[in-house]
This record gives sequence, C-alpha cells and structure tokens, in this order.
Amino acid sequence: MNYENPLIVQGDRSLLLDVHAPLAEECRNALIPFAELEKSPEHLHTYKLSPLSLWNAASAGFTAEDAIAVLQKFARYDVPQSIVMWIKEISSRFGMLKLIPGPDELVPSGKAGQTEEKVLEHFLFLTASSRPVFKEIAANNSVKKLLTIANDIQDSQGDIPGYAFKLHLTDRGTIKQLLLQAGWPVKDEVLLQDGEPLDISLREKTASGQPLQIREYQKASARALIGDKGPGTGFGTIVLPCGAGKTIVGMTIMDMLKTSTLIITTNISAVHQWIDELLDKTNLTPDQIAEYSGESKTIKQVTVATYQVLTWRPDKEGPYPHFAIFHERPWGLIIYDEVHMLPAPVFRVVAELQAVRRVGLTATLVREDGCEGYVFSLVGPKRYDVPWKELERDHWIASAECIEVRVDLPDSQEIDYAVASSREKHKIASMNPDKIPIVKQITEAYPQDKILIIGQYLQQLDEIVQIMGCPIITGKTPNSERDKIYDDFRSGKIRVLVVSKVANFAIDLPDASLAIQVSGTFGSRQEEAQRLGRILRPKERKSRFFTLITRNTVEEEFGSNRQKFLAEQGYEYKIVRYDGAESIASDE
Repeated sequence: MNYENPLIVQGDRSLLLDVHAPLAEECRNALIPFAELEKSPEHLHTYKLSPLSLWNAASAGFTAEDAIAVLQKFARYDVPQSIVMWIKEISSRFGMLKLIPGPDELVPSGKAGQTEEKVLEHFLFLTASSRPVFKEIAANNSVKKLLTIANDIQDSQGDIPGYAFKLHLTDRGTIKQLLLQAGWPVKDEVLLQDGEPLDISLREKTASGQPLQIREYQKASARALIGDKGPGTGFGTIVLPCGAGKTIVGMTIMDMLKTSTLIITTNISAVHQWIDELLDKTNLTPDQIAEYSGESKTIKQVTVATYQVLTWRPDKEGPYPHFAIFHERPWGLIIYDEVHMLPAPVFRVVAELQAVRRVGLTATLVREDGCEGYVFSLVGPKRYDVPWKELERDHWIASAECIEVRVDLPDSQEIDYAVASSREKHKIASMNPDKIPIVKQITEAYPQDKILIIGQYLQQLDEIVQIMGCPIITGKTPNSERDKIYDDFRSGKIRVLVVSKVANFAIDLPDASLAIQVSGTFGSRQEEAQRLGRILRPKERKSRFFTLITRNTVEEEFGSNRQKFLAEQGYEYKIVRYDGAESIASDE
C-alpha cells in the first residue's frame, strides 16, 4: 500500500488514475497497451479493463504478467486477487484460436448446367489449441455453418493442423467477428497483401510554401497502426479529437506504406478537402488522384469516395453496384474517415477485405446503435487515442467553453406539447421560436467571432436565415455552391453561417470560434462531440459552444445524454437561464 501511487484498481475492473499524483504520467503511459480510457475529466481519469483491451494487448505481445506488474507497481492499494485471476484467464484465451493460410482448391462453380466447371478458391484454417476448445467452437451455432472440420487436410506448407476447421477466405472477417462476440479472440496469422506500389512522400514544405511539421502524437499513431508489418499489424482504429489532424495521420500512413490507397469519407466536401490536402502536403499530382462520388466516378492510384455513393443501389433489395470499387484495383491501404459513421452495408464488404491494410479515423467511436464492436472487429482494434484535454493543454486544439442556455416554452405551445407523441414533443421543444432571439443576441454579443449556427430542422434554420440574413448550407445545397460558401467563410467574407447536420463531419473550418446549437438528433453523443469539434482548430481565441435547450421538456433529458461524452472528456457545461430578450442570467 502506497498512498503516493496514482492508481486505484477496483473490483469492477475499472482503474482510477489520480492525475495529480507524482507518477501519474508514467502510469498513464503504462496503461495505454492494455486498458481503455473511458473518462478524462480534470482530476480522476477512468480506465476500464475489458476482454477486448487485454486481447488487443496480447496481439502486440503484452502478456497478462506484464499487465499485472503495471497494476501492482502503480496501485495505491492492494490489487484485488479477483482482478489478477481474471486478467490471467481472459488473456490466456488469446492464441487458443488461430487463422493460418490454407490450401487453394478447385471447386465446382455452382452454375446451373455447368456442374463440371471448376474455379480456384482460397481457403484458410482455423486451428484450436485443444480438443475442448475445438468442440466448443464446433457446437457454436453462429459459426459452424461457415466452418468445415478439416483435421485430415494439409495446410499450404503440407502440415496437418491438429484441431482445425476449414473456411473460405472471404469469411475471414465474419468468423473473427462472430467468435469475438462469443468470447473467443482469433489470432490472425495470415499476412496482409502489399498492394500496388505508389511513390508517395510527404513534402518538407507544403505547396503553399509553409513548413510541414508532423506532430509527435501523429507520428506515434501512424507507427502504432503499421507496427512491424508482420501478422496482426496494419489494421485498426485511431481516435483523435476534431482539429487534431487526423488527415495528416492518414497521409503519414500513406507515406510509410507507399501503396495505392482508397479513402472513404462522409460527403463530397470532405472528398474535396482530402484531395486538396493530398495535393498540398504530398508529392502526388492531380492525375494520380481520383474522385469517386455522385459527380465523378473515376478510379486512380489514390481514390477518394463517399459512403453515400457506395451504399446507393437502384433497387431496395438489389445489389450495391459501386461496391466493385473495393476490388477495382489492388489496394494496399483503405482509409475509413469518420469510421464511427461506417454504414451497415459497408460493414459487410469490410468483413471480406481482411487482406488489405486498413485504418479507421475518428474523434469518437460512440455509436447510439451500440455497434462500436463492428468497427473493432472488422476495421480493427483501437491502436491509439489521446485525451482531448491533453491536446488542449499542449495547445494542439483550442480551449473551449460549453454553455447550455435554457429557455421556456411559449405559453401558446404548452397544450400542443402536452398532448404530442414522444417524437413530436422533441420537435416542438427543439423548434421553440423563442430560441431565435437568443441566437441573434449571441451573434451580436461576440462580433469578433466567426460563428456557426447548427440545427436539425430545416424550417427552423430557414427562419433563422430570414431574420439574420446569412447564408445556409443543407443537404439540398448544390456541391459547387456549398464549396463556395465554405471558402467565403474561411476567407472572412462570411462571419455567420447556418448549417444543417451535413456539417457535422469532416468539414475543415479552421477559423470558426463559436457555435450555436439550436437543435440536435435526439440524444446523440457523437453528434455533440462532432459539433464541438467544428470549433476546436487551434487559434488564439477561446472557443465557445452554446446549446439552446427548452426547459422542462424531453429536450433537457436528451441534452443531458448528448453532453455525456464531452463531460467524460473533461468539458464542463455552464447552465444559463434565459429570462428575457435583453438578459441571460446565471442559473446557480
């Protein structure tokens, strides 16, 4: 027992790190390989031990004994014995199941009337370390339909696996996902393909003449993904706050791998930003980069596409015609920008693309549908993250003040609200007309700021535009007009810009320093994080994030859930009660 130590290990597998203790920084670095950061407010950071975090560590060669030694070294009180036993038991599961190369076989094509025709198919072996494990997997209803008992078949080296199943190469990701859900991690020892070579290098100076400096955490995150290029490396997710330069990380990985790359992002504006950044900061030329979107469908050595075009299909029950882009070239790297937005249809393709190096970039892996596990199992585990407040402390992102302004519902709407359905209650509260004077008051109170007004409901945003006389961007805004408005905002021609939820993701507006959120998507935590992220690019001014909430309505409850993620990152919300058109008084 050492009261100077920074770590409190609790029986529920949570770890509390006292950031003010002398060894706090050393302890934080020691926890990174095997514990997941959940909350990072000012004084106590909360980490969680989970099966996935331990298996991620094991895949990097970090043993159960290593993890236990870290806890015992930094623990303020004795480490509970139950935690020690649990770490040993869970960690031992990693490596009990392995994927290894299997044979290439000629199998019937399956086409009607062509039973004699055969095609070459690639197979893998899933091997088990013992007969009990083998029997448990064989009895698992979710995976046995994809597996064939194969203990009498030789592998690609002519060896006969002891307890083994044979599976199709295309089921590689699906099997890993299903077995992870069943509590059995798979050690994937099938090498990734190198893909088509590409001569890409980061510039020492950007095309605009500015020195290009890659920050240490950006280099570290790229190295964490690539590893030694051996089995188990080259795929995963990098979590960094908005404004921390995730695009730079992606380009650094491209520079290190030097291979043909497919980049998938959220919208056409983000596609154009990626292309502009590649041309500005790498030696790539315009004839090496293609845009694959609703406007242009070309494929080159580096291709930037949108999730929307990939998930489009002419028939609701038909195939996705643009999925062919994944197989069009021998890609050596796929970058999933804003990977937390990865749509379900793309997950199915990602499950097949297990031989390609891949990285997911995001500010938060929070998904309200609870599908974070799909990202981890199919794109790859979290390889690197860093607390938002740490980057703020080092001035890599802007400091920000979060303010919730509460306003009463007009008397004329109280009856309508009382008898409305749950969904309608949210709409009535969100579109409270008394929010609009507050928007005007805030924009006038901060004349030096460049302001984004963000909302969910187009009717509400149109009313704001009519009163404020400022431009608006929605999903209906033509892409050419959208890009021009963004450029005018960046150049200072526009000080106030109204945007719908299309601006939640992957939009670089570096000078935006104040955001007013008038309505949101129910209780979406990741949307809250992304909207704050619009104003976190480094700048001299403190950024401010206003959220307008209707008092005593469902919007208060949804607002509380929306703020949860940012509170865990260390941001505090100041609550302000709006009492009239001329004053905003603190609600103590």
